[in-house]
Amino acid sequence: MPVQAKLAAAWTSLMFLYIYVDYFHLHKPGVIDDLRAGVIFVLDISPTLLTMMLASVAIPALMVMLSMTLPARVNRATNLVVASLYIPYSMINALGESWDWAFFYGLSIGIELLLLAFILRSAWTWPRRTASPATLAARLDSEPLRTPQQA
Repeated sequence: MPVQAKLAAAWTSLMFLYIYVDYFHLHKPGVIDDLRAGVIFVLDISPTLLTMMLASVAIPALMVMLSMTLPARVNRATNLVVASLYIPYSMINALGESWDWAFFYGLSIGIELLLLAFILRSAWTWPRRTASPATLAARLDSEPLRTPQQA
């Protein structure tokens, strides 16, 4: 399987995890009341806060597409940098949470970190020379068709 597809799949998995953790977080007692009061955690809901939150999920969403379209060298570097930056970001999400919710947040952050480690490993060990699927297909097309008697 191409490295690009593995990376895109890992970023997609991370995005689904973000969405589900945020969705299930809404079921935590008091969260909806805080949202109605205009507060997320201890921060007032503002256009700036919502823009920052959008950026935090838009970057991994863009990485799905970029992982499939960027040239290999740029792709590798981009995945290494972005995944490295998201490791501390994922761990910061646990700040301020009560121990009652430690398993929920610990499990979600643990899975996020495993996905980010997979992205880092895949990008770091990316083969230096790989034939693209188009090159392989062209090579197969250029070979003469052999009949069983010629083989």
